[in-house]
Amino acid sequence: MNSVSVRALLVRGMVAGLIAGALALAVAYFLGESRVDAAIALEEAHSHDHGGEELVSRTVQSTAGLATGLLVFGVAIGGIAALVFCYALGRIGRFGPRATAALVAGAALLSVYVVPFLKYPANPPAVGDPDTIGRRTGLFFLMVALSVLLAVVAVILARRLAPRLGNWNATVAGAAAYVAVIGTAYAFLPSFNEVGPDFPATLLWEFRLATLAVQATLWVVFGLVFGHLTQRLLVPAADAVGAGGAPGRAAAVAG
Repeated sequence: MNSVSVRALLVRGMVAGLIAGALALAVAYFLGESRVDAAIALEEAHSHDHGGEELVSRTVQSTAGLATGLLVFGVAIGGIAALVFCYALGRIGRFGPRATAALVAGAALLSVYVVPFLKYPANPPAVGDPDTIGRRTGLFFLMVALSVLLAVVAVILARRLAPRLGNWNATVAGAAAYVAVIGTAYAFLPSFNEVGPDFPATLLWEFRLATLAVQATLWVVFGLVFGHLTQRLLVPAADAVGAGGAPGRAAAVAG
């Protein structure tokens, strides 16, 4: 891909990420914030330390802070995913732009969030030991890095096995290798069970489902919007070249 097409895709990825972040923000506000408020109220009811003063008010955290975090995150992951798309298009099978965007988004949701989440799920306020928060955070990001690295290795393995095993069997083999190594990591990395007996199980479950819904919304919307934008950019270029159009547009499709 030439620099012009990469730049065009990068911009579209960031725009799609911004749109996805806005919709994820709505899900986070309407599904997640009420659970956070309930957890904070529960924490305050059991806390004997009421002398501290918040540096940032809860109102700002749940509005401007939440919006800034999700919108910036959406733009950032949109740009990164667009670069991954540039590499993947035409290299992972005979998939068009929309299908490739959907595959990239689905793989990102699985490897960046779902797999680490299953090992180290999100906790609301009042859950967890403050003394272990640094270790828990570090292990979560270690799990993210490991999952993404193994996903890349699984794709490379599947591509190398494809000439001998065929596309389907090679894909199954790559996925099996990924699951096997991730399962080993699950078994050997430390776990944390710091939910107190007084914390409502329903509230914990609803909070975790809300965080999962936010990430699912972010990546699903990104995949759909980015796929639509790339389809409009790249497919007409291919049609124009087939009809004797300008070769400069052909570079947008070649990868």
